[in-house]
Amino acid sequence: MKLLAKGLMARGIITLAILVAFTACGGKKAEESTENTEIGVAKDKKEIVVGFSQIGAESAWRMANTTSIKSEAEKRPNIKLIFADAQQKQENQIKALRSFIDQKVDVIAFSPIVESGYGPVLKEAKAAGIPVILTDRNVDLSDDSLWETFMGSNFYEEGVKAGKWLKDNYDRLKLPEKSSDTVNVVELQGTVGSAPANDRFKGFRDGIKDAPQFKITKTQTGDFTRAKGKEVMEAFLKADKNIDVLYAHNDDMALGAIQAIEEAGLKPGKDIIILSVDAVRGAFEAMVEGKLNCTVECSPLLGPQLYDAVEKLMKGEKLPKVIWTQEGVFPQEVAAKTLPSRQY
Repeated sequence: MKLLAKGLMARGIITLAILVAFTACGGKKAEESTENTEIGVAKDKKEIVVGFSQIGAESAWRMANTTSIKSEAEKRPNIKLIFADAQQKQENQIKALRSFIDQKVDVIAFSPIVESGYGPVLKEAKAAGIPVILTDRNVDLSDDSLWETFMGSNFYEEGVKAGKWLKDNYDRLKLPEKSSDTVNVVELQGTVGSAPANDRFKGFRDGIKDAPQFKITKTQTGDFTRAKGKEVMEAFLKADKNIDVLYAHNDDMALGAIQAIEEAGLKPGKDIIILSVDAVRGAFEAMVEGKLNCTVECSPLLGPQLYDAVEKLMKGEKLPKVIWTQEGVFPQEVAAKTLPSRQY
């Protein structure tokens, strides 16, 4: 009897296995189950999971960059985006990157808050076999095998462009009553230690290096924010109102400084020549009003460029180590005509 029971049980197990196999291969219920899985909805669809860590929302530029990253992901059915806002704190960003590694995403992309301090976490990503793309800002590491590519703007060239524009145009803009040959320039720097602040600082100086009349009298961080730009410009003006030019590392700081200049009873764009970087809509509006003289473009619309690179990586294609964004210089004279076409 025991042998008979065992035989019947074995036959039952075999029959059940056959039914399960039949259902999985051709049954309708199995098809529905495959279609409803969260990742890899169907084997031929190959969903790509991207973990992206953003710096924060410190400026209009950064918010436009976030919109580009998110909206472009929504347009691509094969992309699943996991987005993390670091709120301008490096420790938050490194925590997010480690979370992406733990979740085994396909690709990690991020805009580094500063240039240093990312070596250990990037080594962890490499050990996990997860490719990394740097967007907008670079890192200061000698081992460039820790990331696949950097994509974004050439911050150094932006600084050079700003310096050259000032050198080529100051004579036609300066106040008629100015008698001194020395041009006093104050500078609002970006976040200390960040790639754009470092490179725009150096590039601007190289742009004016053969024009000794330009003298940078004060330089201080405004942390890329409008409020801080206003605060620092107020301090500059209280210390010395003999300021001819303001160079700001981004438009938001320049717009904050414009408020401080007006509150001090001066006319921005006339009493003080102002040039900045980013080319956001607010800068064009200020130029139309005559309060800003020039903005150098730094495009935040990196979403399409990012996901094109991600898709190439997933196909096994090799990416160039640097992917530059093409950008221009916009003086006050073209602002009214150009403003309607600006996307950010």
